[in-house]
Amino acid sequence: MKKIPIYQPSVTELEISYAVDAVKNGWGENCYAYIKRFEKDFAAYTGSSYSLATSSCTGAIHLALAAMGVKAGDEVIMGDINWIASAAPITYLGAKPVFVDVLEDSWCIDPSKIEAAITEKTKVILAVDLYGNLAEMDQIVAIAKKHNLYVLEDAAEALGSVFRGKKAGSWGDIGVFSFHGAKIMTTGEGGMLVTDNAALMERVRILSDHGRDPKVNRTFWMAELGYKYKMSNLQAAMGCAQLERVDELVNKRRDIFNWYTEYLADLPGIVLNPEPSYTINCYWMPTIVFDKALNIEAHEVINYLKEQNIDSRPFFYPLSSLPMFEKAEENKVSYNLYKRALNLPSNFSLTREDIKQVCQAIRTYVNKVLVPVN
Repeated sequence: MKKIPIYQPSVTELEISYAVDAVKNGWGENCYAYIKRFEKDFAAYTGSSYSLATSSCTGAIHLALAAMGVKAGDEVIMGDINWIASAAPITYLGAKPVFVDVLEDSWCIDPSKIEAAITEKTKVILAVDLYGNLAEMDQIVAIAKKHNLYVLEDAAEALGSVFRGKKAGSWGDIGVFSFHGAKIMTTGEGGMLVTDNAALMERVRILSDHGRDPKVNRTFWMAELGYKYKMSNLQAAMGCAQLERVDELVNKRRDIFNWYTEYLADLPGIVLNPEPSYTINCYWMPTIVFDKALNIEAHEVINYLKEQNIDSRPFFYPLSSLPMFEKAEENKVSYNLYKRALNLPSNFSLTREDIKQVCQAIRTYVNKVLVPVN
């Protein structure tokens, strides 16, 4: 039986040709050529004024929070269901992530929970677009403005998604993206930071280059301690090629998701990624959530699919359930959701027949639950 992997990138001769060119010619005066091109083109794609290519999205989050002035003792509010990379940089600065519950339908941060969590220590609201689904950014921005807080939009999983006519990542004071090998667009590893705020961008550029201020004309002089989160020219070369194909890549993900909805349409007790009328979902990771009434444990479905030679992934744990953080079991949606949800295969090589095979396996499992074998 053919193995169906959960993800793998789409790489064509275009990416290869750009990478080879970077290897052959991307040195000396050309050592930043693809980086500058990638940043310029990505800013245009997201509709942002400024951008900075980074070695990872985690690094971009760290730079963003530092530029926003987050320091020891401060608090950053975020949804409890998320990957650790969104929360870890908060701790790098000695600040504290404050986890609030997520919405049952989008799995993103619940705006109604944010205001009650704001204290005099709160500096930033970190809104993560999960699995391609979009946080309610208009409500979040309004809350932030009311309380004079920054908004950091983590769009690592939502490249190509659109919220109320604006690209994911362009709603906050700063937006960040990931180009990990599992993402829609990849540079192997890597990230991007975008903003319309010139002052924040100036801080980000200084902090990202060891603390060097470009306005100070003194070679090797550091005005302050900074970091090194620069993307390589080789990675940026691949990024330029992938960005030229981004609409194709997003459309293929949407095709894959539509096949899932077609073949699972009449299966009771499940929901997939939502797409409200005011959004476009890139469907980075097609995700299935089983109704509580089915009493299905996601890990059991994952094991069953593995027996059918189909890869899948568990839903993210509530971050507050991890040993390094304080538990927040009052986040009822988060603590129930992860147990009954999983990510389905979404790699670019999948065909309609592959998706049909995955859906048939899910149907078989659910039907066994609905009609137990005596």
